[in-house]
Order: sequence, then C-alpha cells, then structure tokens
Amino acid sequence: MSFEYPQDLRYLDSHEYVRLDGDIATIGISEFAVDQLGDIVFLELPDISDAINLGDKFGTVESVKAVEELKSPISGTVIERNEFLINDPEQIADDPYRDGWLIKVRINDAAEIEDAMTADEYRALVEGE
Repeated sequence: MSFEYPQDLRYLDSHEYVRLDGDIATIGISEFAVDQLGDIVFLELPDISDAINLGDKFGTVESVKAVEELKSPISGTVIERNEFLINDPEQIADDPYRDGWLIKVRINDAAEIEDAMTADEYRALVEGE
C-alpha cells in the first residue's frame, strides 16, 4: 500500500500531524498510523478551551489492536474538536488529512513546529529508508 504524505503538514515520530493556518493548528494522525491501528473503535479528545503542551498527551485512539496515546505537536488552546469522529471514530480512516482531523488549536508559538518532521523525513521514517 502506498500512503499519502501531504507536503503542507509536519509530523511527529508518534504519527501525529499538524497543519498551520495562521495561528490555528489542525492536528490529526497520519494515514500510515490509521493503517497500522486497523479498525478504530474509540477516540478520546480534549475539551474545548483545554490547554495542551508540546509533547504532552492530549487524548487516545483505540482500535481492535491497541490503545495509543495522542501526543501534541504544538502548544496552545483547543478551539474545536471533531465531534463527528468522537461519535463515529472509524470514519477517520476515510480521509485522515481532511475530514479526519482531530482537534484545532490556537497556538502559542509557531516556532515549535520547527522540531516536527517534514513530509519527506516522515516518509523515510515509516518506510524505513
């Protein structure tokens, strides 16, 4: 299977991605991570107005195979969460980079994203290049 690695995203080695749009960060998990997890059965996300910090756990994703902690690629305040996925978590597999986003955060410091991997670096990591 060939995975998509959108170039406008930054990635963590724990398979979260972040897309910046001004001071708003959209956070989700990569197509590779969704494939590795298998059927996703439960999603736990933070509440609106919760503060999250770079590298900290902000929720969990549970599949028939495993429960994985979600780690934040950036610090900020949660301004939106994908309620549709909370109610129907398996839908994340349909389009993890667009409709399958998890949370939106008003960021504290855009420079934090510099520590995350580019699409090419992430592809090399997961494909073992």
